[in-house]
Amino acid sequence: MEKVTKLASERPVVIFSKSSCCMCHTIKTLFYEFGVNPAVYELDEIPRGRELEQALLRLGCSPSVPVVYIGGEFVGGANEVMSLHLNRSLIPMLRRAGALW
Repeated sequence: MEKVTKLASERPVVIFSKSSCCMCHTIKTLFYEFGVNPAVYELDEIPRGRELEQALLRLGCSPSVPVVYIGGEFVGGANEVMSLHLNRSLIPMLRRAGALW
Protein backbone atom coordinates (compact mmCIF):
# COMPACT_ATOMS: atom_id res chain seq x y z
CA MET A 1 0.00 0.00 0.00
CA GLU A 2 2.97 2.28 0.60
CA LYS A 3 3.86 2.02 -3.10
CA VAL A 4 0.32 3.08 -4.11
CA THR A 5 0.49 6.09 -1.79
CA LYS A 6 3.91 7.08 -3.10
CA LEU A 7 2.85 6.83 -6.75
CA ALA A 8 -0.40 8.68 -6.04
CA SER A 9 1.43 11.67 -4.60
CA GLU A 10 3.93 12.13 -7.44
CA ARG A 11 1.61 13.96 -9.88
CA PRO A 12 -1.56 16.08 -9.59
CA VAL A 13 -3.65 13.30 -11.18
CA VAL A 14 -2.82 9.61 -11.01
CA ILE A 15 -4.89 6.85 -12.59
CA PHE A 16 -4.41 3.15 -11.94
CA SER A 17 -5.79 1.37 -14.97
CA LYS A 18 -5.73 -1.73 -17.14
CA SER A 19 -5.23 -1.44 -20.87
CA SER A 20 -8.18 -3.74 -21.63
CA CYS A 21 -10.69 -1.97 -19.33
CA CYS A 22 -13.33 0.10 -21.15
CA MET A 23 -14.20 2.17 -18.06
CA CYS A 24 -10.51 2.94 -17.58
CA HIS A 25 -10.36 4.16 -21.17
CA THR A 26 -13.43 6.36 -20.58
CA ILE A 27 -11.97 7.97 -17.45
CA LYS A 28 -8.58 8.58 -19.09
CA THR A 29 -10.31 10.13 -22.11
CA LEU A 30 -12.34 12.43 -19.84
CA PHE A 31 -9.17 13.77 -18.22
CA TYR A 32 -7.34 14.08 -21.56
CA GLU A 33 -10.25 16.08 -22.99
CA PHE A 34 -9.99 18.51 -20.07
CA GLY A 35 -6.31 18.98 -20.94
CA VAL A 36 -5.07 17.07 -17.90
CA ASN A 37 -1.92 15.01 -18.29
CA PRO A 38 -2.37 12.27 -15.66
CA ALA A 39 0.20 9.73 -14.62
CA VAL A 40 -1.32 6.46 -15.80
CA TYR A 41 -0.20 3.12 -14.42
CA GLU A 42 -1.44 0.25 -16.59
CA LEU A 43 -1.42 -2.56 -14.04
CA ASP A 44 -1.46 -5.25 -16.73
CA GLU A 45 1.64 -3.81 -18.42
CA ILE A 46 3.99 -2.74 -15.62
CA PRO A 47 6.27 -4.88 -13.46
CA ARG A 48 4.63 -5.75 -10.16
CA GLY A 49 1.29 -4.44 -11.43
CA ARG A 50 -0.50 -7.39 -9.84
CA GLU A 51 0.86 -6.39 -6.43
CA LEU A 52 -0.41 -2.84 -6.92
CA GLU A 53 -3.81 -4.22 -7.92
CA GLN A 54 -3.94 -6.29 -4.73
CA ALA A 55 -3.06 -3.20 -2.67
CA LEU A 56 -5.89 -1.27 -4.34
CA LEU A 57 -8.31 -4.07 -3.50
CA ARG A 58 -7.17 -3.93 0.13
CA LEU A 59 -7.87 -0.19 0.11
CA GLY A 60 -11.46 -1.05 -0.75
CA CYS A 61 -11.38 -0.37 -4.48
CA SER A 62 -13.87 -2.68 -6.11
CA PRO A 63 -13.50 -3.17 -8.99
CA SER A 64 -9.78 -2.67 -8.69
CA VAL A 65 -9.60 -0.27 -11.68
CA PRO A 66 -9.92 2.49 -12.61
CA VAL A 67 -8.71 4.18 -9.45
CA VAL A 68 -8.15 7.93 -9.48
CA TYR A 69 -6.13 10.11 -7.14
CA ILE A 70 -6.27 13.91 -7.42
CA GLY A 71 -3.83 16.00 -5.46
CA GLY A 72 -2.60 12.87 -3.71
CA GLU A 73 -6.09 12.17 -2.35
CA PHE A 74 -8.08 9.06 -3.19
CA VAL A 75 -11.11 10.02 -5.29
CA GLY A 76 -12.42 6.58 -6.25
CA GLY A 77 -13.36 4.78 -9.40
CA ALA A 78 -15.37 5.59 -12.50
CA ASN A 79 -18.65 6.17 -10.65
CA GLU A 80 -17.12 8.66 -8.24
CA VAL A 81 -15.26 10.55 -10.98
CA MET A 82 -18.37 10.75 -13.15
CA SER A 83 -20.47 11.93 -10.19
CA LEU A 84 -17.95 14.69 -9.49
CA HIS A 85 -18.03 15.65 -13.16
CA LEU A 86 -21.83 15.73 -13.33
CA ASN A 87 -22.18 17.86 -10.21
CA ARG A 88 -19.49 20.22 -11.52
CA SER A 89 -17.00 19.51 -8.74
CA LEU A 90 -14.32 17.81 -10.82
CA ILE A 91 -12.88 20.84 -12.65
CA PRO A 92 -12.48 22.92 -9.45
CA MET A 93 -10.83 19.92 -7.79
CA LEU A 94 -8.41 19.58 -10.72
CA ARG A 95 -7.58 23.30 -10.53
CA ARG A 96 -6.87 23.12 -6.79
CA ALA A 97 -4.54 20.18 -7.39
CA GLY A 98 -2.64 22.10 -10.08
CA ALA A 99 -3.71 19.82 -12.91
CA LEU A 100 -5.53 22.67 -14.69
CA TRP A 101 -5.14 26.41 -14.71
